[in-house]
Amino acid sequence: MSIESIPADEIDATFNSTCIDLISAPLGSKILAFSDEWFAPASNLINPTPPVQRPGVYIETGAWYDGWETRRHNPHPNDWVIIKLGPSAGWVKGVEIDTAFFKGNHAEAIAVQGCFENGPRADEAVLQVDQKWGILLPRKELEGNKRHGWDVDEDYSPLITHVRLLLYPDGGIARFRLWGIAKPTDLSVQGNEVELSSALNGGLAIAASDEHYGVRSNLLLPGRGKDMSDGWETKRSREKGHEDWVIVKLGLRGRLSKIVVDTHSFLGNYPKAVRVDAKDGYFEGEQDGSEGKWDNLLAEQELGPGKEHVFKDIGSDEIRPYTHVRMTIIPDGGVKRLRVFGSVYELLT
Repeated sequence: MSIESIPADEIDATFNSTCIDLISAPLGSKILAFSDEWFAPASNLINPTPPVQRPGVYIETGAWYDGWETRRHNPHPNDWVIIKLGPSAGWVKGVEIDTAFFKGNHAEAIAVQGCFENGPRADEAVLQVDQKWGILLPRKELEGNKRHGWDVDEDYSPLITHVRLLLYPDGGIARFRLWGIAKPTDLSVQGNEVELSSALNGGLAIAASDEHYGVRSNLLLPGRGKDMSDGWETKRSREKGHEDWVIVKLGLRGRLSKIVVDTHSFLGNYPKAVRVDAKDGYFEGEQDGSEGKWDNLLAEQELGPGKEHVFKDIGSDEIRPYTHVRMTIIPDGGVKRLRVFGSVYELLT
């Protein structure tokens, strides 16, 4: 197994355009069990926001920490936490451990394991003592108050549904990110309308003109979110004719039938209008959608505040499939969700 360490300042560039965090709480990830959480709860591990510090704030068990922290003097070799992925399954490409603000009480080392279990009782099965776990990341030493990243061997990227983080011997870490590609295993594609762009189905927001107030990946999350913090928002433009854009690589290549642009939570800062184009980069093997001709699916349409705008009359060929979608907002502003629906295209053999 080939494992490469990634410098802290290169983690975002390494994973943000090619992967999602498979255990991010907004995707539906869940903490199923843990050995201990005396000082700080394990649920903090899957919080998508960066960790924060509150100096001088104390709770019943001690100083407040934004992370997972276990008690001292663990009689066992390690502490552990078991997490269910948000997508039904995923391929792991990288691991990130952040020990932000843990100084002197951080874990000395970690290891990461994974398994595949589906079915109605899968969560119960992974909690059994005889559950078999495969190694995703062997034991790695940690430093306090630092982001750590590792690129998992591409030749060894098993499909998993659950992950187990081992913490040696005890202590705290702030965040755990499991970077990878979602693989829908419970999707019935025959004749059904599917959300092709959803992060749960492998969709990726691979590029954007601007992410000043909110990151592009938020556009593909399930649900309508909680506030402006989990949408995509660009800075104010001052130039005449300015436009912002985002490119989405669909998780499933398909024939498109409907586009939803949701401005929920954006009441005074929504875009004036939107335009949507698409292309099929399948045979060119395109990943970033940077080359070739785009087909216009949705001519410029006005948008309103805090509303789901559903566009069914789109200029999509009923036969031609697409792999990429480009949404252009005019001139700038915030969008909560972009949902692209259609039927999954299957090549004839």
